Formats: sequence, C-alpha cells, structure tokens
Amino acid sequence: MDRKSFIKKSAIALGLACVPGITDSKQQHSTPSKSSLNPKIIREGEGNILNVIGDLQMHKISGKDTDNQIVEWVNDVDPGIGIPPHVHTREDEIFRVLKGKVELLVGDQITILEAGDIAYAPKNVVHSWKIIGNEKASMCTSAFPAGIEDMFEELGQLPPGPPDFEKVTAVCGRYGIQFV
Repeated sequence: MDRKSFIKKSAIALGLACVPGITDSKQQHSTPSKSSLNPKIIREGEGNILNVIGDLQMHKISGKDTDNQIVEWVNDVDPGIGIPPHVHTREDEIFRVLKGKVELLVGDQITILEAGDIAYAPKNVVHSWKIIGNEKASMCTSAFPAGIEDMFEELGQLPPGPPDFEKVTAVCGRYGIQFV
C-alpha cells in the first residue's frame, strides 16, 4: 500500500470512529462518575493551626479533603527563620510568597522570591528557604501527594523550646525527608 492510499484509508477509519452510533454506545453515553470528595471553601483565618517547632502553620486543605492528592498551608514567619537544605522523597512542593521576601534554594539555584512569586521544588531535589529582610513573610505551600501534614502534626507534639535536631531528623526521616 502506498503512502497516499494509507493516509486516505486512515482518514476514513478515523472519521467513522467519530460518527455517533458507529462505536460502542456505552462509551458514547457514559456519564462521568460523581466524586466522593466534597467541595470545601476556607476563608481567611480559617484552618487547622499547627505550631511546628515555632513555625505557626495554618493548614487549609489536607489529604483527608483531597483523597491524599494535595495538602496546602499558609504560614507567617519572622525574618531570619528558615528550613535547612533537605530532600523530600515522597512529595513535590510549590511555594507561593504572599508577602515579604524569601531566599529559596532549589537544586543549585538560589533566588529571592517576593509577593506574587512562585517556585516549584520537585521531590528528590535539595531545597531550603529563609526569610530575609526586616518584615515577616507569608507563604502558601502546597505539597502533593498529601501526607506531610502528618509529619507536621508529629513535629508539633515535640516539647517547646529550641528544637532537638536529632528528634526532628528522626520524625522527618519517617516521612521520607532527609536533611543534607
């Protein structure tokens, strides 16, 4: 069969496949299945507040809300506070700066994020962040898939005061996070 003949026959077959009634009627008339998840609206100031080693996080959406697809939280952090370089082996993260300035390391790139800026940190890539400047910064962080919120709950149960890095490392390790 020559090329011209092949293209003509392929076009006819494709056209027939698109005509209603020619293909399986179950495919043509199936309706999308209803989600088992419920919509959720979270207003400003609403959410589950966690004190994670002095970092107040307002968890807005959790894995329970999204069939473990995504978790999202907002935090207000003082200047000079940050998270040392680490690697997630389970989830990707997206950082959205709402106010202030954040110095962010992702891979081997260091950048300054300001209000409106967004960064993506894929799993298995080293990243860290630190609040710079003289004002608090606020970030909305999304992690997917969900599950990291369970780690934050566990870290929130550690005694107040300066964090015991050995205990923090052990908790984080159980959730696939390693400090480098």
